[in-house]
Amino acid sequence: MSTDGFYSIIDYTVDSVDTQRELVDAFAEIQERWVRFYPGYRSARFHVSTDGTRVYNIVHWASEADYRNFVETSDTEGRMAAIRKALEGLSGEAEARMSGAPTYTVVREVGPGPQRLGS
Repeated sequence: MSTDGFYSIIDYTVDSVDTQRELVDAFAEIQERWVRFYPGYRSARFHVSTDGTRVYNIVHWASEADYRNFVETSDTEGRMAAIRKALEGLSGEAEARMSGAPTYTVVREVGPGPQRLGS
């Protein structure tokens, strides 16, 4: 299992399944227009809760340095304006749930294998 990389995890509460879909579509377009061509960008995965109330956007970078380079050299003002416009264009409500910098490193991962027995 690989635990390499650096992640930004964006978390939104939404009011419906329709808003989930709209938010995922809007944020996927933002990734395509503003983010995915930067060195070290690996992917953006979108997770929606089955109850229609949450959306997680997990952006994977090869390293923290690649993420920091993106932050320092990208058009943050333009990207933030695109995010504001996307949120304003939703038919429902979406509220960001992150506090502080939503950045993470993986420290451990448990993959498939035999059942561990005993203590």
